[in-house]
Amino acid sequence: MRDLLAGVEFQPNWFDILQSSFMQHALVGGSLVAVAAGLLGYFVITRQNAFAAHALAHIGFPGATGAILLGAPVTLGLAVFTVVGGVLIGLFGRRVSDREMATGTILALATALGVLFASLASANASTTTSVLFGNLLAISSDQLAVFGVFTAAVVLVLAVVARPLVFASVDPAVAEARGVPVRGLGLAFVVLLALTITMAVQVVGTLLLFALVVTPAAAALRLTARPGLVATGAVGLALASVWGGLVLAAMINLPPSFFIVAIAVLAWLVCLAISGRRAGRVAIAPPLVDAHHVHEHAH
Repeated sequence: MRDLLAGVEFQPNWFDILQSSFMQHALVGGSLVAVAAGLLGYFVITRQNAFAAHALAHIGFPGATGAILLGAPVTLGLAVFTVVGGVLIGLFGRRVSDREMATGTILALATALGVLFASLASANASTTTSVLFGNLLAISSDQLAVFGVFTAAVVLVLAVVARPLVFASVDPAVAEARGVPVRGLGLAFVVLLALTITMAVQVVGTLLLFALVVTPAAAALRLTARPGLVATGAVGLALASVWGGLVLAAMINLPPSFFIVAIAVLAWLVCLAISGRRAGRVAIAPPLVDAHHVHEHAH
């Protein structure tokens, strides 16, 4: 164990590290991803799209490895595959059961392509590893510009469609009966989700994606069911995870993605504990009230 932890040490110049250009890029890029992921997290859970979100991250993997083979930007490859995969899932998976089958089928094909492209791009193993586990500290200024455009698109579209999207997510049958374009909203949502996942993969990686897209919203939902408050809470928790993870990574020479995930999961556990206490109080309250009424009637 000592040998394993021998390379882990506290960095006394951590404040100077935080002020470096690569750390500033990481802070801005991670914050943009946290905002987009936090806003979409509520809909991912409400629409039962957690599996689709996880699958889209893996569907983007062959896009990233294919971009490495062609010498194209990794972000471009991720975006193309995740958006196309999201649209296909939305078209073939109108119902939840159909969506899961379509997602699984498309995921299988994408995984096979990812294995093929990764084997052909073996000379770029470090880049492939970054796609799997994320490399927030390597975000470039060009990537920041793309992240800014993607996040702005997510925020602007949600500002327009948030109300009908909530209706279509909570009760799609009634929403469709009242003329809400449920399928069109579903397609728009998966495209926004694909853009967000394109960014999130480069922050925490394909394998740790849930830490930003699902976990903060799941934690916020333990405290309130109001969509606006859930979105606000999810954004706040995602930002706290990214900022806290970067600070800890500057203080201790470990990957920031580990700290980001650890903070997000810790926040979820705290929210679980708080909601559990509330549920316990609600369960205890009625007998106390009944006993009080009995006492009054007895006198």
